[in-house]
Amino acid sequence: MTQVLEFRLPDLGEGLTEAEIVRWMVDVGDVVAVDQPVVEVETAKAMVEVPCPYAGVVTARFGAEGAELPVGAPLLTVAVGAREPGSAEGAGTAGDPVSAASQEEETSGNVLVGYGTGARAARRRRVRPASPTGRDRPDRPGYGTGGDSPAASGPGPVASSAGPAPGETPGPAPEPGRRAAPGAPGGTPGPSSTAREPVWDSAVESPAPDAPRGIPALGDAVLGTARSAHEGPVAVISPLVRRLARDSGVDLRKLRGSGPDGLILRVDVEHAVRVGAGATEQRVPTQPPQPTQPQEPTQPPQPSAPLTASGPVSAPDSATGTVPVSAPRPVAAPATGERIPLRGVRGAVADKLSRSRREIPDATCWVDADATELMAARTAMNAAGGPKISLLALLARICTAALARYPELNSTVDPEAREIVRIPEVRLGFAAQTDRGLVVPVVRDAGNRTAESLTEEFARLTGKARQGTLTPADLTGGTFTLNNYGVFGVDGSTPIINHPEAAMLGVGRIVPKPWVHEGQLAVRQVVQLSLTFDHRVCDGGTAGGFLRYVADCVEQPAVLLRTL
Repeated sequence: MTQVLEFRLPDLGEGLTEAEIVRWMVDVGDVVAVDQPVVEVETAKAMVEVPCPYAGVVTARFGAEGAELPVGAPLLTVAVGAREPGSAEGAGTAGDPVSAASQEEETSGNVLVGYGTGARAARRRRVRPASPTGRDRPDRPGYGTGGDSPAASGPGPVASSAGPAPGETPGPAPEPGRRAAPGAPGGTPGPSSTAREPVWDSAVESPAPDAPRGIPALGDAVLGTARSAHEGPVAVISPLVRRLARDSGVDLRKLRGSGPDGLILRVDVEHAVRVGAGATEQRVPTQPPQPTQPQEPTQPPQPSAPLTASGPVSAPDSATGTVPVSAPRPVAAPATGERIPLRGVRGAVADKLSRSRREIPDATCWVDADATELMAARTAMNAAGGPKISLLALLARICTAALARYPELNSTVDPEAREIVRIPEVRLGFAAQTDRGLVVPVVRDAGNRTAESLTEEFARLTGKARQGTLTPADLTGGTFTLNNYGVFGVDGSTPIINHPEAAMLGVGRIVPKPWVHEGQLAVRQVVQLSLTFDHRVCDGGTAGGFLRYVADCVEQPAVLLRTL
């Protein structure tokens, strides 16, 4: 006996709402085991291999490589209980009961964030269009009929079950509420549905016929309607959707989600905001026209000039009989050039930097420092044998010591509570440029690490960044960022704070420059240090004290001995 189960894109954590398919690791017809990776996806944080919680035969894949899917969208379907593709046992009818024990044995014991594998999958049923016009499921560009999720999130399934061969007698219809396996008796469409492919319907009520699949119907989205009110918990996975609704004043309990099983998606909240704004504009009263005294016309009224695309046409000249041509209205030229979509890592960086500039009132101070003694100390450390110490590790060790003296900069701001949250642990992020874009891996417990430990951790995370194997945990949770843009051959910068942190230290290149040393002009190794900080967490005195302490440690590394 066989049951076709649908595996949806799970919540990958860290508030991620979508992922891009990078590489399929299985094909239709392949046999998969429990927890076997089936697809590699790229989120805004990292590349992730998604394991399948079911064991069976892959019957369909949803989305081609390069497609972007929202959390909760179908990934693939698996025929659980099928020994091999096309076998007699693997093609049982969908009406055969499956016991809870066998279901439990064929699912994984692992639980992904927001996705439990022990729960029984929702039953699917095959339905036919109620009318030949197909208004139940409109075939529009961008909306597929291969799944019950909005097709805007990705293409339809790569493979779908085909209808019967010519002359073949359709078998008995499957039991209501069950889905027939591909090729199984009862799974073929009847004569009335030969004009179009069968569609899968879920237990969730479909939107209104004239509303696109990815957007809730107008009557369902308007706040305050009794028809859209829900009782019980709100079906929302993403914390970003909750925050968007909270910031926009949308009551999620009064929304009907357009996602799988009634899941409220970001597009539902945005649509509700638009509908609410439109209703507000329609309710704005207009001032009634003031009555005016009639005046005697000095000339007979002229008919209004006809309108054209370039404006009204002037009346003909009575003397010449010609019609003057009015100047055409300027039309903005469409933007030309290559269009590169902002998605994946690049899109996530763009969103975070824009949010930082929008929400954080940042300020920058900088200072030049003589790094000659620091470079000499590093040379002496590496000459003594043992693991090599990197310059970035020494600068990181200086930063952790400075944060211990100025904890205001190792904090974040909670704007809703209007509170500054000081974080006791230093989780140091460092900017790393990769082929996929700028990433900021995070070193945990950096304040308790030695220079050797920091060097080792920097090397490990940098290697993972270049290979594209950083996990979301490697890229989140930072409290302070060190940005060594000197590797690009520049001296200074005004770095943008990595939201929601409160500060970032930028380090320029170390170059020989004329410098007054002990009263004499000499050539020294000079570096420029830039500190960008959130002015809400501290004033310029605190930021200047932090930066001055860092510069003193760079110029005289022995200062660090007081805090070690």
